[in-house]
Amino acid sequence: MLNSTLKVLISLIPLGFLTGCAVSPSSVVSPTPEAKLQQISSQSLKPVSIPHLAALNGAAQPNQAQIEQFVKHLATRGYDPTTQGIWIQSGNTLLANYRGTTPLESASIAKVATTLVALDRFNPDHQFTTDFAMRGKLKDGVLNGDLVVKGGDDPFFVWEEAMAVGNLLNEMGIKRVTGDLIIVGRFAMNFKLSALESGNLLKIGLNSQNWTEEAKTQYQTLPPGTPTPQVIIEGSVKPLATAPPGLKPLLSHHSLPLAELLKKMNLYSNTWMTKIINTALGGDLIVAEKAAQLAQVPPSEIQLGGDDKISPRATVAMFLAIERYLQAYNMTIADVFAIIGQDEGILQIRRQLPPFAVLKSGIWDNISALAGALPTQQKNTVWFAIMNIGQPWKQSESEQEQLLTELVNDWGRVVTAPPELKPLASRVNNKSSLVKITQN
Repeated sequence: MLNSTLKVLISLIPLGFLTGCAVSPSSVVSPTPEAKLQQISSQSLKPVSIPHLAALNGAAQPNQAQIEQFVKHLATRGYDPTTQGIWIQSGNTLLANYRGTTPLESASIAKVATTLVALDRFNPDHQFTTDFAMRGKLKDGVLNGDLVVKGGDDPFFVWEEAMAVGNLLNEMGIKRVTGDLIIVGRFAMNFKLSALESGNLLKIGLNSQNWTEEAKTQYQTLPPGTPTPQVIIEGSVKPLATAPPGLKPLLSHHSLPLAELLKKMNLYSNTWMTKIINTALGGDLIVAEKAAQLAQVPPSEIQLGGDDKISPRATVAMFLAIERYLQAYNMTIADVFAIIGQDEGILQIRRQLPPFAVLKSGIWDNISALAGALPTQQKNTVWFAIMNIGQPWKQSESEQEQLLTELVNDWGRVVTAPPELKPLASRVNNKSSLVKITQN
């Protein structure tokens, strides 16, 4: 059937708080491993040496006394020293280690594992595809039949996506559907994991006459003059295990590239996006196992599912593995994690964090973790993970910020980000896209 189709690439309008650029047809489907290698070899790699995980070899750790004093200070504030963990290294040199190999509850630090495994499984430019088809006859704007959606694990199919799909269906002559909206495969809209709930949201999004206040608000973020779609579906939403026969392809929606999806997931610590991506990767246990393998740490140091537990050492190892992987694409961890002082998101309000640091936090109840890369003058880029358990997370955040401030003051602040912590500028305008399929 593909031989008898004409695919026309149509750029999608920006997605709410996302930014993105039109994607060429060749990047719609992830490259094969051979193509990925060809892509990598054709790029000029950054001349930055990525360190490996520091060894526990008994060598002197320059900042060990300072970190032990920090833990003693925490004890005076009500923390149990046995539930704190810290790992700090510069280059291949271990600067400090306090229970760094002990897996601790770390909340959203688990998203670092998702980021690493997703990049390894796919690639930064991979796009998740949601296909739309019809079953029945189209005449005079009315589809006498069903509209069928085949989900493809897109973790960020939101109101704006539904509006764009509706507008394209209108352009293709579909104004009304007499049958049902059939959902096949894993389709999530607005982070709802239920196919039925997501289908009902899509049904609303396709028809501006039924928009909720939330949908109307999101529409206001779109460029002036964006049409309001009107695809009326008279039937109900019906999730099915397999696609019904007799389908005619209409269009395909391709998500924002994976790197941009991961960046948004990490900026806003969106747990629902993580769940969708982890499901696409095979589940939490598979993600944990693969992350440990890629980071080259014992599997016991990365435990996902239920109470996620990760050691500070494993956290640093995953950041280093991500940096090493992305270097082949002229990218850095700054392309998938928050840059302090530049990016929006949950870390934006933590104004005491050192500028140009690239970080991921994890908070929940009495759990607070902070990890990533800290640029300094004397120690260059310092890779670290701090995990605190036992007191309200807000208190722990303050303690972490004070420690990082002390370290940066000792090592010297930088006035600009080093190359290994700068994002790839050409990715800033990346968008999701639509492909219209018309029969010859």
